[in-house]
Amino acid sequence: MSQNKTESKTTIIGAGAWGTTLSWLLGSRGHPVALWARRPEFATQLQQQRENRKYLPGVVLPETVTVTSDLPRALAEAQTVVIAVPSHGFRDVVTRAVEYIPAGSLILSVVKGLERGTGMRMSEILTEELNDPQAHPIVVLSGPNLSGEIVRGMPAVSVAASENKNAAERVQRLFSSNLFRIYRNYDIIGVELCGALKNIIAIASGISDGLGFGNNAKAALITRGLAEIGRIGVELGAQPATFWGIAGVGDLVTTCNSRLSRNWQVGRRLASGETLSAVQDGTPAVAEGIYTTLAARELAAKLGMEMPVTDAVYRILFERANPTDEVKRLMSRPRKAEIEPWQTASTRAD
Repeated sequence: MSQNKTESKTTIIGAGAWGTTLSWLLGSRGHPVALWARRPEFATQLQQQRENRKYLPGVVLPETVTVTSDLPRALAEAQTVVIAVPSHGFRDVVTRAVEYIPAGSLILSVVKGLERGTGMRMSEILTEELNDPQAHPIVVLSGPNLSGEIVRGMPAVSVAASENKNAAERVQRLFSSNLFRIYRNYDIIGVELCGALKNIIAIASGISDGLGFGNNAKAALITRGLAEIGRIGVELGAQPATFWGIAGVGDLVTTCNSRLSRNWQVGRRLASGETLSAVQDGTPAVAEGIYTTLAARELAAKLGMEMPVTDAVYRILFERANPTDEVKRLMSRPRKAEIEPWQTASTRAD
């Protein structure tokens, strides 16, 4: 499809699997896209070969997508800026980009993680680092969105969350298609926390599958994992209804069950006896759950809240605890009621 000159430019910062997928989604519909890659040699390769062989082999980038490692060039005249870099590099990239982001442009974070040391969500980092955060509507996009399925034309849904309804609607219009449906949500806190914390539960699910456990164990992890996510989420200001939606249950079910999930793969490999360093060395893409486990555990300690599944994953990841021992520890915890106060808290509609 030829480029539609009437469309506003979108800049996507980060040429990993998800950034490349979003570039492909927009470019295939004629939208002009600038895709920024950190390494010049990688950007040149992408621009010339039109295929991200490292993260998304077999997918051809449309002509409407221009790849560059020149940040000022990538951001010039952009009306929408999408940030798709790993969470541990998010602040650094934003700090480098702020002076080049055009005034009034919408900023969309598609990163599912928390910052270690601060526990901050990506939208909070944006607000802190932007020279004038009031000049830039901030939106986050999250949901059960496996790149490998989307680029094969399989239907998927996602959620655009923002306190600014008009900004969320802009993202809906920009990314929605007959195969990728975007819903709107005002609860940016809940949507971001769901996207980040579900990766921890996905690692636990991979461990469960790697140990040969069945569907009963998986169901237990998903439901109690959701309780864990919701508990800390509502404490931080999220709305309970968000956890039952696309960014919550939807993303949790997908990430805990799909072999395409990087976090699930990490858990399965750990259960087979591999060390964390070996798993990371053999995985080209970032598994956000590893970093989020550290950040979430720090955050829970600061809030004085229990996150038993997160604690178990932490011990397996960083203390080389035996996965079977951690299962026994979880199953022998003190008996308690299933329904917690946060689950019956009031909520509001859009």
